[in-house]
Amino acid sequence: MTFTKREKVIIFGTIAAVCLLVADWYVLSPLTERRQDARNERVRWATQMTRNASVLKRRKHLAPKWRDMLGNGMRDDPSEAENQALRLIRDHCTAAGVRLSSLRPDRSTEKTDLAEINIHIAGTGSMSSVSRLLWRLEELEESPSPMKIKMLQLGSRKDGTDDLSVQLKVSTLYVPPKPPKSNGQLAAGGGR
Repeated sequence: MTFTKREKVIIFGTIAAVCLLVADWYVLSPLTERRQDARNERVRWATQMTRNASVLKRRKHLAPKWRDMLGNGMRDDPSEAENQALRLIRDHCTAAGVRLSSLRPDRSTEKTDLAEINIHIAGTGSMSSVSRLLWRLEELEESPSPMKIKMLQLGSRKDGTDDLSVQLKVSTLYVPPKPPKSNGQLAAGGGR
């Protein structure tokens, strides 16, 4: 069977198109997908490295502060941390001119590396005394005994007067003591 020149060109073009389609399907498309995946992976790893470098830089910057917090202020005994926080709050309320009506601690029962004590505060005072108290408590966030204002409710006791009631929820942290690791022999009863 002989083909005309036109038929030969059509057959050759069809075979070439099918070959290109098969090459695209099995070679070119998977290759471009792998290249794109490699680019995405490279971007992801670069982002992760940047994030890790940032963490290490922050660690270098915050490590002395953390040691200072552990050495000077942050307690490992919950009652000691609670007493320290209550004493600080009473002192700051007195210095700011806020009259305390209630001061109630509430320890968290979660077992974490840093445990939290919430302290509910209720008091009264003028706008300037309440603002001084808030300023003093906000400054404690950076102190060796960290405190954080978690909730604030401010209201007027009497309309048209400078007599306000304030309710706060403040939290402080402490490092709970780690349970002592028992020696395998002592736990098994073969201590001697």
